[in-house]
Amino acid sequence: MIICKNIHKYYGDVEVLKGVNLHIKKGEIVAIVGPSGAGKTTLLQILGTLDKPIKEENFELQLNDISLKSIADKELSSFRNKHIGFIFQFHQLLPEFTALENVCIPAYIAKKTKQETEKRANEILNFLGLSHRINHKPNQLSGGEQQRVAVARALINNPSVILADEPSGNLDSESAKNLHELFFKLRDEFGQTFVLITHNEELANMADRKLTMIDGRIVEKSNLL
Repeated sequence: MIICKNIHKYYGDVEVLKGVNLHIKKGEIVAIVGPSGAGKTTLLQILGTLDKPIKEENFELQLNDISLKSIADKELSSFRNKHIGFIFQFHQLLPEFTALENVCIPAYIAKKTKQETEKRANEILNFLGLSHRINHKPNQLSGGEQQRVAVARALINNPSVILADEPSGNLDSESAKNLHELFFKLRDEFGQTFVLITHNEELANMADRKLTMIDGRIVEKSNLL
């Protein structure tokens, strides 16, 4: 599903990633933990093709058996839209649009029809328990509801992998617990692969694997199956 080999990244003279190697299987939920500044978010951005690593010797980055090393930026944007879903700590919903409209945006970018897009969006929002909130704007939703709308938006194009950066970091404990349980329900229902950056030990310990990053390297691998 995801293969990274010898991933390096510099910002100026600072080496943020120092030769990361990573192999994630289809359908796995993998949590990446570690102190702030360890390189977790940078790694997630590279996995999501939002940033590019330095092309060191023996460098490789694959998703779904497709090498992403040499894909042009325009093709990469299309690949990202179709194959990768993103969930952030702050939901990043557009305030002027309803829940349904926010969820539909990635599908419209993928040039799907309004009819098929709204049908799929309604199905996902119903699955997430938000069928009664589809016409509400973000400021009319609770924090947990807003984050579930963001999850629905990440799912709309049926991506192979969901990348989540501190997805429950802005939620109260009950909403965070509900979101964590939702990820596993989604994996079981739709078969997506999840890579989660988190400081929440409860979420990390629920994952199939917990990886620890320190100073730009993955230093520990815990199999929790």
